[in-house]
Amino acid sequence: MSEAINYTARELLRDGSEIEIRALRQEDESDMLAAIGQTSAQSLQRRFFVMKRHFSDRERAYFMDIDFKKHVAIVALTDGADGKAIVGSGRYIVFEPGRAEMAFVVIDAWQGKGVGSILMRHLIKIASDAGLQELTAEVLPGNAGMLKVFGKFGFKPVSRRDPQTIHLALKLA
Repeated sequence: MSEAINYTARELLRDGSEIEIRALRQEDESDMLAAIGQTSAQSLQRRFFVMKRHFSDRERAYFMDIDFKKHVAIVALTDGADGKAIVGSGRYIVFEPGRAEMAFVVIDAWQGKGVGSILMRHLIKIASDAGLQELTAEVLPGNAGMLKVFGKFGFKPVSRRDPQTIHLALKLA
């Protein structure tokens, strides 16, 4: 396991509110499912490329059993009336040595506040510290918000394997 398992940071959003960025934990599963429940069908489709509201036991295990070496996941938490609440998450999964694919989801009420950019910045740092050379992502053409975030961090379109998605890549120093 890497140091990413203990990753934590505090950040300010565009509106001045504070969020915590930290490594995903096993005990976060119910909070992750609650966050999914607060996310629109459109946002979930943009993340999973299909309408996804429920997850099988196998899918939940895949998303929650993180080794912090080949599969790294972080969450964005805010203080709510009922305690901390997950408002977004990001992850990367190594698919070949030195290369990993990234994915993000931010619940609708928190989109446009900088959560995705903050998650992106932290995942790029973790990936770079882990020695990865390239990060990739698949984005639906209609997902202008996420395309803007990836572009802001220097991701460039590369050859398309699937005409239904835009394949992006970022070379890490």
